Amino acid sequence: MKRSFQKKRKHILFVFVAFCFMTNKTFSQEDRRWQMDKDGSISWQINNNIAHDDHIEMSGKKISCVLRYGVGTDGSFHATRSLVWPMLRTIPNNTHASLTRQFAQDAFDLVAVNYKPIAAEKVISLNLNGTLLVKSKAGNTLELTRQFFPSTTLAGYCEIYTLKNISEKTCAIEIPKSNAVYNTDSAKGTEGSYALHVDLFNSGSFNLKPNETISFSVFYSGVKANEQVPVVNVEEEKNNRLKLIHEIWDKLILETPDEVLNTEFAFAKIRAAESIFETKGGPMHGPGGESYYAAIWANDQAEYIGPFFPYLGYEYGNQASLNAYLQFAKFMNKEYKPIPSSIVAEGTDIWAGAGDRGDGAMIAYGASRYALSRGNVNEAKQLWPLIEWCLEYCHRKLNSDGVVTSDSDELEGRLPAGKANLNTSSLYYDALNSAVYLGEALGENQTQLKAYKAEAEKLKIAIEKYFGAKIEGFETYKYYKGNDVLRAWICTPLTMGIYDRKDGTIDALFSPRLWTKDGLASVAGDKIFWDRSTLYALRGVLAAGETDKALDFLHYYSNRRLLGDHVPYPVEAYPEGDQRHLSAESGLYCRIFTEGLFGIRPTALHSFDFTPRLPKSWSSMKMRHINAFERDFDITVERTDKKLKITISEGKKVIVNKVIKDGDTVNISLQ
Repeated sequence: MKRSFQKKRKHILFVFVAFCFMTNKTFSQEDRRWQMDKDGSISWQINNNIAHDDHIEMSGKKISCVLRYGVGTDGSFHATRSLVWPMLRTIPNNTHASLTRQFAQDAFDLVAVNYKPIAAEKVISLNLNGTLLVKSKAGNTLELTRQFFPSTTLAGYCEIYTLKNISEKTCAIEIPKSNAVYNTDSAKGTEGSYALHVDLFNSGSFNLKPNETISFSVFYSGVKANEQVPVVNVEEEKNNRLKLIHEIWDKLILETPDEVLNTEFAFAKIRAAESIFETKGGPMHGPGGESYYAAIWANDQAEYIGPFFPYLGYEYGNQASLNAYLQFAKFMNKEYKPIPSSIVAEGTDIWAGAGDRGDGAMIAYGASRYALSRGNVNEAKQLWPLIEWCLEYCHRKLNSDGVVTSDSDELEGRLPAGKANLNTSSLYYDALNSAVYLGEALGENQTQLKAYKAEAEKLKIAIEKYFGAKIEGFETYKYYKGNDVLRAWICTPLTMGIYDRKDGTIDALFSPRLWTKDGLASVAGDKIFWDRSTLYALRGVLAAGETDKALDFLHYYSNRRLLGDHVPYPVEAYPEGDQRHLSAESGLYCRIFTEGLFGIRPTALHSFDFTPRLPKSWSSMKMRHINAFERDFDITVERTDKKLKITISEGKKVIVNKVIKDGDTVNISLQ
């Protein structure tokens, strides 16, 4: 008894140390390079907080840009654009075969002011709102602005440069005509040589009077040999980009007392939704990161982002999700050979270099949750055969201990995963439960659905027996047989409704062995981290009912990603990729709130279990314009005494208005 108490005290001490580390960081203004602005944007006001460099990815339907930018010690601005044209394919036409070029020139360097180069500038501020806007001064003569953003629909990237005369004398401004063309090697393109155009608009000589402004723009575009250079109005392209941002911001709106969470949620919606490319294989959501375009993966697209899009109500996102599942469905086979991990090159080829990663479980999990949340019976019927096939595939992969075997997991051999890993079996468990709900809604065979339900019950027991273990003193899970070091993915069962080991698992997740300044280490004691496991963990801890503990760590993580030194989105990993802004991770961030904080679990095409998790320090929280289940509805949760008042409304129509106990689950029907 004494030994048990000492071990429990040790666990509490671990969590307390991690909590103190985290909370001290949370409220340190030194860790906030950026600040939130009233219009929803964030800005970096340059005081003495230089030098610093960062990078951000921005995407349109036919182009993506990784913009590496920074402010030097002398206050000057610099940037390099890495432009990716996903539909200009190179040889060999594999996963990474999107034409990519880097450009470092700054168009202000071409401009003459009073017949001389622009005087040394000092940056005043940088602003992010779906575009990057940089303001600076050149002596006491000019105020300079640069604005960077991709076209929403064209294979082009835009920059707008503005000069304002802040002196008392007229300035002579000379902007040169510039139209550069780069022709690529025809032997390296699947369709021969491509032409990359860099065109400057509004050249000429101007006499700029005091307080007057003049703007010019630069447009980078890429075309095939038989294509015309797109006709562009860069100002219209800017308006289209901002219109898209506000369309996304006006859907699925999070309102809590914590503005950091609200704002990071709004930004994550941008990155989640913008990275969809108009390929010959249909709309394809792509991770990005200068590597992954015009292609889909069973984890990123099927598992991570697909189940999110119905909530957002971004129609192009729903189209991309459905397309991804139907692309994978083409590879169903009677022999039950593995579905490929990835479909690449606009749908014309595959990648399966890591063998079976548990892809069948990923797809079954994502497709069933997507179909339920989408609420569209025709789409659900299209996806049902794929879900059935993937479940049967997983069933055939069960070992003698009743858990699912695979060659690797989503990390593709980067870290050991054994012959059977916790992730794959957990995903299969949730997929079975979702299939029962979906099958009931579609009127599928009851015998089959009962078999799914029975399999889920047996699998839950098998997960506990096979993976349940004491690891480094915590009653949690081993990730695979023989694993004796804590792994970040011990969080997965929590997101699938398995809470048998929630206390030990949560203590382990937030202990100094796993929790770091950037969230969860992939392996205890290692510097490697992948945001995806942190995002799963935060969702799972909320779903398990440890609301206030999760909130502290969620606020810390959100503050770091939104306002720290690398902003404004969740990232892929470190050191691999140098924290690229891969898109699906932003979808996982949003799912912390839809499925974790608001506890929405679809149970039919137009109904869901609802388990709201209102933190004790909050009086209320809202999520407005939820577009799931073919509806557009709002949820309000308010604290009343020790209970929760929930109001669910569609427009002016109140669907649910009731008081429940904190922690209770109610089933909501929107029919």
